[in-house]
Amino acid sequence: MKTLVTGGAGYIGATTVQSLLDSGHEVVVYDNLSKGYASAVPTSVQCVQGDLADRDRLERLFRDYRPEAVLHFAALIEAGESMKVPEKYFRTNCCSTLCLLEGMLANGIGKLIFSSTAALYGEPKRIPIREDDVLEPTNAYGESKLLVERMLAWFHRIHGLAYASLRYFNAAGSNGKSGELHNPESHLIPLILKTAYGTRDQISIFGTDYPTEDGTCIRDYIHVSDLAQAHVLALEGLDKQDKLIYNLGNGTGFSVRQVIDSARRVTRRAIRVIEAPRRPGDPAVLVASSEKIREELKWTPKYPELDAIVASAWEWIQKYPHGYAELAGASRS
Repeated sequence: MKTLVTGGAGYIGATTVQSLLDSGHEVVVYDNLSKGYASAVPTSVQCVQGDLADRDRLERLFRDYRPEAVLHFAALIEAGESMKVPEKYFRTNCCSTLCLLEGMLANGIGKLIFSSTAALYGEPKRIPIREDDVLEPTNAYGESKLLVERMLAWFHRIHGLAYASLRYFNAAGSNGKSGELHNPESHLIPLILKTAYGTRDQISIFGTDYPTEDGTCIRDYIHVSDLAQAHVLALEGLDKQDKLIYNLGNGTGFSVRQVIDSARRVTRRAIRVIEAPRRPGDPAVLVASSEKIREELKWTPKYPELDAIVASAWEWIQKYPHGYAELAGASRS
C-alpha cells in the first residue's frame, strides 16, 4: 500500500516507517523537521520537508504521490509544556490535523492511522485502563489529542473516513536504526541513560508522595518496535473494519524508581538522583489493557521486559551519543 507518514522523521514515526518497509508497503515521509531529523528516515524513503499548515504544499504532495493511506505522527507531545502554552498545542495538534483531514478529503484519501495517547484518560478510574473508560485529560496535550479523536469520529460518520486511533502509553527503546532524541529531552528513560552515560549530571524524580508503593509515578512502557508493528497491523486491519480504537502498552506498570533501578542493572553505572516536587497534570498511575488489539489484530509485543527495552535504548545511546544532532536541519527533499 502507498502510505504517507507525517512526522516520519521523529522517533516513533521513523521506527514505523522501517516497519512499513519491512512489511512491503511504500512510504513517503512529510515532516517540517522542527522535532525530527531527516537522517532518521531510511535512505530508501523520500523525506519531503513541509508543514501540515501549508495546505498548498500538502496538496501538491497528495497529487504527486497519490497515497492510499496516511499515518499521522506529526504533533507536539510535551505534557508539561502544554500546561504553560496550551495555545501552541491546540494550534499544532488540532488545527494542523484539520488541514490534513481537509486535504485527504479533497483528494479522496480515505484511511488514517492516528498517533493518539494515554493522556486522554487523565486520572484513570480503574487500572488497567480500557478503551471504553472515561476520557478526562488532565493536561492540554491530552485535550488536544482528544479533540482530534472527536474530529475523526465526525469525519468517519459524515465522510466515511476509515481510521484507527492508537492510544500509546510510554514508548521507549530502539530498533537499532533510530532512537529517542527530543530537544529538550523530557522522557524518563533517555534522561536516565544520558545520566548514566555522563552527558547529564543527575536525574530528577518529580514527586515522591504519590499513592503508589514507592511514592513515584507508575507508567506502562512499550518497546517502540512493538508500537510500530501495531501501526502496520492497524493499517491492514482497516481493510476489514473502518473504525479501530486501541490502547497500546504492555499491561505492566513500572515506577520511576524501578526504571532507574533497571538502568543501573543494564548500564552497570551509578546514576545520581534528586527528588523534586510533582509536575502539574501528572497522573499517579497509567497502565494499559491492550487485550482488545491482542484479540482483534493478534498483536503480541516481542519485547515486554523492562530491562530489554532499556538495554536497546542504551545500545543506541552508546553508538550515537549525540544522536542526530550533527545532522539536524539537513533536508533530503
